[in-house]
Amino acid sequence: MAQEVSMAKTEWTTDDVAARFSDAAHTSYRLPAVRVQGYSNPWMGLAMQIPDRYPDPERVYRPMPPSPEAVERMLETMRWVQWLEEEQRHLVWMRAKRYDWHQIGRRFACDRNTAARRWKKAMQLVTDKLNDAVNSCA
Repeated sequence: MAQEVSMAKTEWTTDDVAARFSDAAHTSYRLPAVRVQGYSNPWMGLAMQIPDRYPDPERVYRPMPPSPEAVERMLETMRWVQWLEEEQRHLVWMRAKRYDWHQIGRRFACDRNTAARRWKKAMQLVTDKLNDAVNSCA
């Protein structure tokens, strides 16, 4: 399935890969929260209806859940992360979540320009792997 989605594209660029990582981070934010299954209390159903009837203007609402296609793209993008080292993975996801270069540099104990270079190197590595997969199947 992952190769089917990748094969729709003839040639990948680093901008395309960066956009897919950003889209995957946004999709993962929109996923519903994981909750414990199997335990229910009938009073909780009534208590949970009150916020629906009287919405709090101060409450932060979560966005609508993502479409199945967006989840598939996110899962495919998460498979690409396996090609990266652990430090590169953290760097790529921090940038996909729109962290500032100064914050990323502070996290990795390096300058912001060094962090940007390492991010570009990771993006180029993923791009090369994707293009190799496209060219080997063609």
